[in-house]
Amino acid sequence: MTDPGRLLVCATPIGNLGDVTMRVLDALREADVIAAEDTRVTARLLGRYDIRTPVVRYDAHTAVGRTPQLTERMLAGEVVALVSDAGTPGLSDPGEELVTAAIEAGVEVDVLPGASSVLTALVISGAPTMPFYFGGFLPRKSGERRRLLESLGKLAVTLVFFESPRRAASALADVAAVMPARFVAVARELTKIHQEVIRGTSGEVAGALSARDLKGEVAIVIGPPGRDAPRAVDEVAVRQALDELVSAGATRSDAIRQVAKEMGFPRNEVYRIAHGGDDRGVTPP
Repeated sequence: MTDPGRLLVCATPIGNLGDVTMRVLDALREADVIAAEDTRVTARLLGRYDIRTPVVRYDAHTAVGRTPQLTERMLAGEVVALVSDAGTPGLSDPGEELVTAAIEAGVEVDVLPGASSVLTALVISGAPTMPFYFGGFLPRKSGERRRLLESLGKLAVTLVFFESPRRAASALADVAAVMPARFVAVARELTKIHQEVIRGTSGEVAGALSARDLKGEVAIVIGPPGRDAPRAVDEVAVRQALDELVSAGATRSDAIRQVAKEMGFPRNEVYRIAHGGDDRGVTPP
């Protein structure tokens, strides 16, 4: 009897193609077939790393017929690598159907962790990260959206949603109507060259984006009730405080620590300002 194969659920980059693990690359090379939500997107990743494994389409339109086919291949001993458009498969994509089918068939399932747009948006938003609720894509119709937001707005959690760039402005208008003055962050094109994060109250963010034609993937993060928005860093005041301490004889490292503590700003932000640019990849002292 042939030993069953495996299903490897592989997290792929959410934008920057460098954000992929060595383990995932090895799995994509060694698999018998890659099941991809969008073969064109996956082709760019495979081309970047010279991976020539056969690829089949596995999306909402093909899942019904392809799930039993892939399950049979795994039962015959093959290894299937599952990838989505971006991030970890199984969240707002048909990947969970193949995972469920593999488990029911007795096939081993392994998840190779990596990039996640949900967690990236949550952390970069500045909203409390625990607890949080991920709701996938918001309903398309305004009435349904508002009813959902009203039901979730009472929860003492941070809410995270995906949204189409075409519907982002109308969705934010509904957020502002249902949750006035609630902290909101909109994260767009995460990890890409045009990455943008807009933070403020629901009304401020809705107003800022009302007339904009957004492009790329959008995530909406809504802070819990009763929590103020993160205070914006006053870069001018920080630089002045740092200069005064350094002029008085403090080392730059000591000045950064003291300013961060006394002004209540994150130390990595004070460090970035102290070094005159975007040093987010450098660990502050």
